[in-house]
Amino acid sequence: MTTEHKILFTGTMGAGKTTAIAAISEVDPMRTEVRNNDKAVAKATTTVGMDYGEVKLDNGARLRLYGTPGQKRFDFMWSILAQGALGLVVLIDNSKPDPLDDLDTYLTGFSDLIANTACVIGVGRMKTHPHPTLDDHAARMQRHGVVCPVIAADAIDPNDVMKLLNLLLVQLESRAENEEKT
Repeated sequence: MTTEHKILFTGTMGAGKTTAIAAISEVDPMRTEVRNNDKAVAKATTTVGMDYGEVKLDNGARLRLYGTPGQKRFDFMWSILAQGALGLVVLIDNSKPDPLDDLDTYLTGFSDLIANTACVIGVGRMKTHPHPTLDDHAARMQRHGVVCPVIAADAIDPNDVMKLLNLLLVQLESRAENEEKT
């Protein structure tokens, strides 16, 4: 019997959720994209429902990857998609006007999921936009009482996306081991 786990990707529009899932999915990703009408963001399409992909791990487990819509007006989908998720990947676009405020939005919007599962933060476009730094992101997470890895990650690079997933899985394994001890 194959073990299956649901992993949720979230972040602002244009942060790379659809791209990250497509970079590693072993099945043709499902996308619910429509033409973008938000003139503030130079992007042709935007996710309005969810993205979906799958990846099989070396141990035979299958990760089902779900991506949330990034626009705040679709935040009602966040709690629906979060149901049953084993972990959360938050993608932050460091080139946005206020990436720390964006981080606040997702740490608050997914606070229940973060409190009960593992979380990892991937900050994109760090090479061209090095500020705020990863330490700044970590300090903001600390204000929310969130302790999890925060790394620079390029959603186009399958190695970076798998690094995010591996960090998430290490946390989950550690959490399971600690629960067994108690």
